[in-house]
Amino acid sequence: MVLKYAYFPGCVAQGACRELDQSTKAVTRSLGIELIELKKASCCGSGTFKEDSQLLEDTVNARNIALAEELNLPLLTHCSTCQGVIGHVDERLKSADPNYLNQINGFLKKEGCSPYKGTSEVKHLLWALVSDYGLEAIAAKVTRKLSGLKCAAFYGCYLLRGQDHPYDDPFNPKSMENLFEAIGATPVYYRGRTQCCGWPLASYATEQSFQMAGTHIEEAISAGADCLVTPCPLCHLNLDSRQPEVAQMTGKTLGLPVLHLPQLVALAIGVPPQELGLDRHIVSTQSVLTKLGQ
Repeated sequence: MVLKYAYFPGCVAQGACRELDQSTKAVTRSLGIELIELKKASCCGSGTFKEDSQLLEDTVNARNIALAEELNLPLLTHCSTCQGVIGHVDERLKSADPNYLNQINGFLKKEGCSPYKGTSEVKHLLWALVSDYGLEAIAAKVTRKLSGLKCAAFYGCYLLRGQDHPYDDPFNPKSMENLFEAIGATPVYYRGRTQCCGWPLASYATEQSFQMAGTHIEEAISAGADCLVTPCPLCHLNLDSRQPEVAQMTGKTLGLPVLHLPQLVALAIGVPPQELGLDRHIVSTQSVLTKLGQ
């Protein structure tokens, strides 16, 4: 059976982290997973819509889910923030007061959109790989075992705590580490792997944001990590794009590569590095490729 999803790329993967969209398409194509991109989808709001109006957040994301429902497919995202926001809206609307749901669907009807029905699952790429495709099946696709590569997962906030019923234990997750082992890498455990990267503070409390990011990076380095791996492009922005600024502010030498989750999996199943946008990272990924003999 071919796995098929309605693909919600989100905003960041089409802008500051275009390599995430590139590597997601590369890894799913190589695994035989079919993606149908929701080109009419809108930004999930990243948790900010509800600061003005819960109704606004629910309506916008009911529309996003309804687009996937039109295809009779699960909605797939590679962004933990999108997963947390859209997934939580989906959970809320599935148990919402019928009058409230009718109000939302009334707005969607005025825009010529299909109603939200609550029939499509909202799923992160990580859960699709681990639960739907399966670790054994992924391991069977490995052509370049990542032996000797020590990977530190950075789950972030939304993936584990954005929904009432996450796929993994919010306090002691194992899904990313299990995936690392399936493709031959060695998981590295450290205290900050389930904490906030600091991105939400970046616009108004930059020093605190950088201190948070710096602490996580330092802990991963101290634990022996060759790289951080994150399922969230916003975490990637704070941990990779701003790492030179973080290092300058903290006065610490960092230089730890930060990979998007699909980039790591793609490397293991034989996708050429030049097809994964690894040259777009601020912190060079060459040390990872060198360790893998690339």
